[in-house]
This record gives sequence, structure tokens and C-alpha cells, in this order.
Amino acid sequence: MQIRAINFQRAGFYDRLRSMYIRHAFGSHKKADGSRYESFRIEESVRINGKPTKLTLLTIGSTFDLDRSLWKPLCRRIEEIVYGRPTLFESHPEVEKYALEFSRKILKKRSIEVAKASESDPDRYADGVDLEESDGIDSLSTGGEHVALHGAQLLGLPEIFRDIGFTESQVAMALVSIVARMLNPGSESATWEWLTQQSAIGELLEVDLSKKSVMRLHRVSDELVRHRHQIESALFSRIRTLFSLEETILLFDLTNTYFEGEMEKNEQAKRGHSKEKRSDAPLLTLGLVVDGSGFVRRSQVFAGNVSEASTVQDMLGGLSAPEGALVVMDRGTATQEVLDWLVSCNYHYVVVSREKVRTFDMDKAQTILTAQGHELKIYSEPIKAKSETRLYCYSPGRYAKEHAITESFIQKFEDALTKMHEGLSKPRTDKKKENILKRIGRLQEQSKGISQHYVITVSDNAATKAPDKPLLATAIHVEKKPVEGSRLTHPGVYCLRSNVFGFTDEALWKIYVMLTDLEAVFRSLKTELGLRPVYHQTGERCQGHLFISVLAYQCVQAIRTRLKACGIYKSWNTIRAEMAGQVRATLTYSLRNGGAVHVRKALAAKSHHKVIYDALNISHRPGKITRARFNE
Repeated sequence: MQIRAINFQRAGFYDRLRSMYIRHAFGSHKKADGSRYESFRIEESVRINGKPTKLTLLTIGSTFDLDRSLWKPLCRRIEEIVYGRPTLFESHPEVEKYALEFSRKILKKRSIEVAKASESDPDRYADGVDLEESDGIDSLSTGGEHVALHGAQLLGLPEIFRDIGFTESQVAMALVSIVARMLNPGSESATWEWLTQQSAIGELLEVDLSKKSVMRLHRVSDELVRHRHQIESALFSRIRTLFSLEETILLFDLTNTYFEGEMEKNEQAKRGHSKEKRSDAPLLTLGLVVDGSGFVRRSQVFAGNVSEASTVQDMLGGLSAPEGALVVMDRGTATQEVLDWLVSCNYHYVVVSREKVRTFDMDKAQTILTAQGHELKIYSEPIKAKSETRLYCYSPGRYAKEHAITESFIQKFEDALTKMHEGLSKPRTDKKKENILKRIGRLQEQSKGISQHYVITVSDNAATKAPDKPLLATAIHVEKKPVEGSRLTHPGVYCLRSNVFGFTDEALWKIYVMLTDLEAVFRSLKTELGLRPVYHQTGERCQGHLFISVLAYQCVQAIRTRLKACGIYKSWNTIRAEMAGQVRATLTYSLRNGGAVHVRKALAAKSHHKVIYDALNISHRPGKITRARFNE
């Protein structure tokens, strides 16, 4: 490398020989095992008062896994970056990776020196900058991080974490975990790679993630789970105050998520009914109590094979909801035992009836319009003996759906019977009546309830068969007799039960429809926030994964609530895709007298970024602006 004596007196820096290298240094003290402490450093030869000496630009750490043959190309690439020189040859991928990381740290260290020197002599760095010679490097996404971090700060999560005893490092890592789940959900290893290679969240929080490890994410996840109830209680109290919510309606439902692996170390991982049709994988069940505004009031993790009805008392018991709060649940949870418990706790309820018999009287019905402008027919009848109201509903849209499903099942059932009947007249077919009856029985079991509408008989050759021959089936006879009050005779009909009086029929139906908001919460958790699948092996880590997804959802809901107030109704997927376009980058400007000035800042926000920022009332340029200078 060419050596040149450079005058840095005006800039306040040293005369440099421009000889950068990596040194593997050993300490004088020894460890307990007898080995010496060691470290890797990036050093540079300089002249101080005409005498050559060495300066440490950056301490890498005690380990450095880059092949030694690439150390010299790495130093050359770092010099190109910090001195603003043109790149002559394409770097090895590993060299480029480390060069960007180490240059960023060197420039950050120099930016502190520049800031201190600028305070005492503002004109010191007023050298002419050649604006024609500029370049941008080390760009990291910052727009989505800025919005996501604002959501967490809006809900007061940093203060909540501090109040429960988190250190500043734990607060930062908890926020990093939540923001990563909001923007790039995945396994912890994939998340860590994104955090350290593509995201500027560390700069926004002023945390050097390169000095930490992925284990910090695991440990903070454990701490979040240990303080789950304190966090949820404090968080919802903050949400209620922030958005002026009234605790009058509680929506309750469950969903499940599947694992990758056998999960032998997690006692809650059980095989059950998977809502994603993943019967091949063990499951976990997540229960949520959601306020009528869409914010999560409480969450809890259950075994994958848990009975839905058995979870209600665990979730609602001790919730301290106001007396008379209205609980909305689907039919899977609304057993009579659960309803009796709700009444004993002074809750009101609106649930889907579990009664199998359907009924609807068109003469009593009134027509209302749904939010989508579709017609719906409803009427109510009081049941005095049970102190309840029954609300009977008929939906043409639901009619079309259920009718199509039923016709599909009927077609499959009848086709199977026809094929079985025609087979009796063909040779080489098993015609034993005993076996034919078994086949019909299996078909009935698989018919999704359609077989109840058919009377099936099998005729045989009992009158003509020889004594030593088996009884053979000769024909199958089918008579269709629809069962009254079933989905076949009353498609599109359902019934709601409630112990609330005083609401109009339309108001009661609209309260039940709010349960679709909870379904939207689960969809968001699964599709936008990485609830599934779960890659962890232990119970505590699995619970941490689900709880971080819930906290991420709370932040997303806070952001979208603020945006809706400004007339912005975009999905979170759309918002984070748009905001990913803004980045933080290091802009390098060549100096006319040699060397370079580096400015680290967020690039200008585009018009669609500004719309979101203005609605949330946050800065258009995330993070601080830092400057660093290197003279030839």
C-alpha cells in the first residue's frame, strides 16, 4: 500500500501514513484456565509530531472468524469507504459484509469526535465539498421501524417494561422483538439476521445490536412471559385511557397454531382439531378476550387439545370486568354450564345457540341491512322460563353458502350409493350382504350428517340361496326423507341467545357481528404477525412467541386506530410495505482537497410516507443525523 505523509493540522487530526491493518493482540493477564486474553483490532499507522505510531480505530472483539487471507482486502475496502475512494475491484461477499459493519462503527466513532470538535470550532470543517462526487452506502430500512416504534411508544410499553423492573438493555431488546414481529415475523434466527443486516431499528433505539446475540431475544421473551399479567393489565389500562374506551363488551374466542417438530419438551403441545388443517403437527391453543374496540384485554395459552368450553372460566375469571359487561362468544364455547357461570358472575351474554333444530317464521321477520348493504331477516322471541331472548336470523348469503355445501355432500353421498348399487350387477364384485352393510355404514359416518335424510334398505337372495352359501345382496333401495329443522330444510338460518333485554333486534344482532372483529384479530396474528408456525421446543419459549405476537398486534391496532381517525383504512400489510421504502444511509461526499465527509441520516420521505407520518404526528426523518470526516 502506498505510504504518504499527510498534513492534518487544520483538520485537527493526525498526519497519516494510511496503513490500515488488523492486529491479533494478546493481553498480559491470564484466564483461570491458563490461556491469555485476546482481541482483534483494526489499527492504522499515523505520525504524531513527526514520529510514527499506531492508533486503534476499532476493537472487533475476542473472536473474528474471517479467513486471514481476506484481512488485507477487508482493510483496503474499509479505506475505500471511509476515505471516499472509488472501488476498483468487486469484494468477496464476506469482505463486503464486514467492511460495511466495521466502517459503520468507525464512522460512528469519528462522528462523535467531529461533533465535539465542531462545538469548539464551527468553521473547522468548512472545507469545500465536491457535490458532484457523492455516493450512498450502508442503507437500512427505517420507515416501517419508525412507525412500529411509535406504536409501542404510544402505548407506553417502554415505561411499562421499566415499571416491572426491566433494565434499559432489556427494554430495548423487548422493543426490538416486538418491532421485528410487526415488520418481519419469522423464527428468531431469521429475525436476528434481518435486525442486524437490513433494519435500522438499532440506530433508532441507539443500541448496537452487533455487540449482542440472538440469545438476548430468547431471554427477553422469557421475561415477558413471566410478567404477562402485569404487562397486559398495565397495557390495557393505558389503552383504555388513550382511546377513551368503555369496558362494556368482551369478545371471547380461541384459535390454534401448529409446530414444526415433535415438541417433546412442551407438555402443552398436543394433537387436536387444527383450524389450519395441520393434523400432522402438534398444536397450541391461544385464547383471547378482546374489547369491543378490537384491543386485546387478556391472552392465555392452552394445550392443543383443550375443550373450548373449559377455557372460559380461566380467561374471564378474575378479569375484574365491570358488572354487567357483555360477553360475546361463538357456539363452540357457549355450553349451558358456561352460560350459567356467566350469569352467576353477573355477566351478560350474546352467543350462538347450540340447539340443533332450526326454525324460522318469515311472517314475523323484519328486514335490515348489513354493513355491506346485504339484506338480513330477523325476529326475536322472549323465553321467560330461561330469562332469555332468542333472536332468529336468516341470511340469503349464508343460505347460498350452506345450500351449495349441502348439495355437494348430497351429490357425493348419492354417487357413492349409486356406484355401490350398480356394482351388485357386475361380476367379480363382493356381494356379501354383511360386507355391503358395513360399506354403507362407513359411508354414513363420512357423510357430514347427510345420511340422516335417507332411509336405506338392502334386499338379498335369502329365498333362493343354497344352505351352504353366504347371504348375498341383490339391490340397494334409497328413499330420501329430509329431516325437518336441519340445514337441509333451513339453510341460512341461525339463532342467537342472550340474557340482555332492552336492545332492539337489530342492535342485538350488530353486537353479535362484532365477533367477526375478533376473527379479524386472529387473521392478523396468523397472516401479518407470524403467529404460525412455532419453531421453539420448550413451553416457556412457545408462550413467549405467542405473547410477543399479541403485543405486536396491540401496537398495530393502536397505529391503525389513529390512522382510521384520519380517514386512512389501509391494512397493516399495506402500511409496512409502503413504509419500507424509506431508508437510513451513509452519504459520502468527496472533499476537493482530498478525503471525504460522511453523513448518516434518513433519506427524504416520499409523499405516501408523509401522509402516514402526518396522521401519526411524527417526524419525517427518523433517527439522528451524524457526520464523520476523513482527510487524505
